[in-house]
Parts: sequence; structure tokens; C-alpha cells
Amino acid sequence: MTRFVIAPQWQGSSSSRAMQLIDGAEAIAGDLPRAATTFLEAPREAGDSQGSGIHRLSAVVRMRERIEEAVRASSEPVVTIGGDCGVALGAVSAIAGDDLALVWIDAHPDLNVAASSPSGAFTGMVLRSILGEGEPVVRLTPGIDPGRVVLAGTRAWDAEEERFVQEHGIRTVGVTDLADPEALAEAVAATGASRVFVHIDLDVLDPSEITGVASPVPFGVTAAEIVASLRRLRERVPLAGATISEFFPSSPAAAVDDLGTILRLIGALA
Repeated sequence: MTRFVIAPQWQGSSSSRAMQLIDGAEAIAGDLPRAATTFLEAPREAGDSQGSGIHRLSAVVRMRERIEEAVRASSEPVVTIGGDCGVALGAVSAIAGDDLALVWIDAHPDLNVAASSPSGAFTGMVLRSILGEGEPVVRLTPGIDPGRVVLAGTRAWDAEEERFVQEHGIRTVGVTDLADPEALAEAVAATGASRVFVHIDLDVLDPSEITGVASPVPFGVTAAEIVASLRRLRERVPLAGATISEFFPSSPAAAVDDLGTILRLIGALA
């Protein structure tokens, strides 16, 4: 049985609407089985950068600890619902190992460090931290090897992120590639990993598929393509855990417009 952890962290976001992430997480939680769901409270305070160049770093660190504890307490795979993409840090670190592949399904690769980040928001640095680089208090030690990472649906890059991917030869599965359900499974199988963690930022979806994202990026993936790719992937490699993040409904009432799409993605993971 899949467990769910609701982690409405907003402090890692770069959006002026960041606190709407709380509404998004709560809306999703309302459609999940209560007995299988753990709800975590985000820190009340905005948090301090602690001289790191990462906005609200102290709150991000506190939430990482809460997520790690909740995920480690489960004997079953956990789907962590954000909140911003930063929730993936604790969810991955709780189960990391040298047999784990990481699929990052996101319009953005989130591979900046504080010095290269245009915003200073942790959401754009999460994957780099998971790979063991960046600010010491948030990076994994040891990090996930770049050879076991697959970027999927990514189409909005900063220069530092492009450099890092090219330097480390990180596997990528483009938007058009995801039309073939085999493409993602083949990329993960090529890593040699025996387990896989899947992260989904909802902005990977084409704007025609979802309204509740802060920064829609044109020419994205359809929900049907992601669902088919995930189902095929799970036939090939066991799912160790997952995150879904960045649901920004314009209001609690408007959340219902996107919940059907989001629940289809959750169903493919659970």
C-alpha cells in the first residue's frame, strides 16, 4: 500500500504567490485516503538565508528534517505531495542509496547553485543539492550519482544548468520523446539502478493541461503521456518513492479544475 505525506512547504518557491502552495497541497490531500496520509505542517516563519544566498534556508532545512522522518517511518513507498520542489530533498535523502535512480520530470532542471541562481530560491537548486553539490546544510552526502539521473520534459534552462548536464552526461528524455512510453523506461534501465524515485513538477505539463502552476512553460507534455510512461517504467523498475509539487491554484475553489489531472498522475505512481 502506498503512503502519502503532505508537505505544504512554500519557503523554497520563487513565486510571489508562494503561499498558494499551501492551498494546493491541502486540496490534493482532500482526495487522498485519510488513513494512508500523513500531514506535515510547514514552518510558520518565512526563514532566514543564514548568509548562504538561498532565501528562507532555515525553514527549508527544518522541513527537510520533517519529511525525512515521515518517509523513513513508512515501510511502504511514499508519495510526498508539495509544496514547492524543495520537498524532494527530504523525500530522496530518506531512501537514497547507490542502487537508486532519480527521474526528474520538470520543465526546469533545478540544477543551479546559490551563486548561479537568478532568484535565490531553493526550488531552482533542489536537484543540484540531491546530487551532492551546493550549500552544505542542504546537499546530500553522498549525493546521487549524475549517471543515475534522468531529466524528462525539461525545456527551460539556465546557462549553468546546461553546462552541468553536458559536463556530467546526464540522460535527458525530451518532450517529444515522451510520446513513446518506452523512452523513459529505457533511460532508467540504462542507469543500471534497481529502484527508482520519480519527481514531478506540475509545470512539466503543457499549459493546456493545467492552470494551477506559477510559471507555465509552453510546448509541454500531456498528462496521458506521463501516465503511460510511468506505468511502463514501473513494469521495468520498482518504485521506491515519488514527489509531486508546485500546485498553485488561484483559489481553494479553483483547485478542483486541476484535481482530476493531478489524481491521474498520483494514480500512476500509487
